[in-house]
Amino acid sequence: MDTGIIPIEIYTALYYNVILAFILITFFHSQLLKIDDKRNKAYIRITGFILFSFVLLYMGLRPISGFFGDMLVYDNYFNMYQNNYEITEKHDVLFHQFMMLCTKFMSAESFFFLCAVIYIAPLWYLSKKWFDKLWFYSFLMLVGSFSFWVYGVNGIRNGIATSLMLMAFTFIDKKIIMSIFIALACCFHSTMLLPAVALGLTFLNNKPKMYMAFWLITIPASLVLGGFWESMFAGLGFADDRVSNLTSGNVEGDNFSSTGFRWDFIVYSFSGVYTGWYFIVKQKFEDVLYSRLLNVFLFTNGIWILVIRANFSNRFAYLSWFMLGIIIIYPFLKLRNIKHINIIISFVLLLYYMFTYFMNFIKS
Repeated sequence: MDTGIIPIEIYTALYYNVILAFILITFFHSQLLKIDDKRNKAYIRITGFILFSFVLLYMGLRPISGFFGDMLVYDNYFNMYQNNYEITEKHDVLFHQFMMLCTKFMSAESFFFLCAVIYIAPLWYLSKKWFDKLWFYSFLMLVGSFSFWVYGVNGIRNGIATSLMLMAFTFIDKKIIMSIFIALACCFHSTMLLPAVALGLTFLNNKPKMYMAFWLITIPASLVLGGFWESMFAGLGFADDRVSNLTSGNVEGDNFSSTGFRWDFIVYSFSGVYTGWYFIVKQKFEDVLYSRLLNVFLFTNGIWILVIRANFSNRFAYLSWFMLGIIIIYPFLKLRNIKHINIIISFVLLLYYMFTYFMNFIKS
């Protein structure tokens, strides 16, 4: 795939428009065929392969450019390690060791492609494992998520860490393997300690109603005591010295770091909260894994709400947002006896992606 033919200025915009095309084609296709129709299964199989190939190749073979934010920073590290510089970073050391190892037998271009594989493949794997032949809908939901592209091309090690954490969920019944993936995720990016702690809490209490109550309480708590929570988390040094950015200026010029009580992001997060409430409380959907996923989301998202006014609070938000696509689509793909489920799923995909498209393409 020769990425040189695509002007760097439109590289990101083209991604969002291609995903929009997949969403729209799937939407109109779903109006015509039932979910178990053989023609729909063929569509899922073929289109799913095309989608996976596109996302992996387009992201993995992108040009090395500062246009993608921190990509040049990673490239500089790679060149340093290639020239036998020692690791001096005190945080996320495993990622730097991984990068140093890669310098021994691959180019920087190959390294970034490998990072894309590690970031994207787990999303395909969990979609296949949890939803079998309907995996395409889940995968499309995930790669169309608000922050998916950004954390694949800019916050690379954070993105990889979230995918490793999702892999841990796929081995929830195999505690040793699950623990290994959690440890890898936390060592690649220490902020994964928050969802790891949340996951641990679900083994003590996995009742969604309690976590929903916690999430609701965080909104007035943030409105009344916002500054207190920001100072507390910054003072604790929750992940590392980067947390101090919660109370400092926008030192890195993050595109989504505007401050204030972001009701638009609250509504975005509420889509997952409402989905969980509707299926678990109203429809009595009983699924231990889904309850665990939802509870981790509710806890980590609630922590973000407490510091929502701060610069870089979106970094906290991503500690829950990386799960949002799964939180929403999971019950729809499990409860296939819902009338007109194919049409409903297509509307869910379209509405969910509209937020991504508006925020990242139209508004930007």
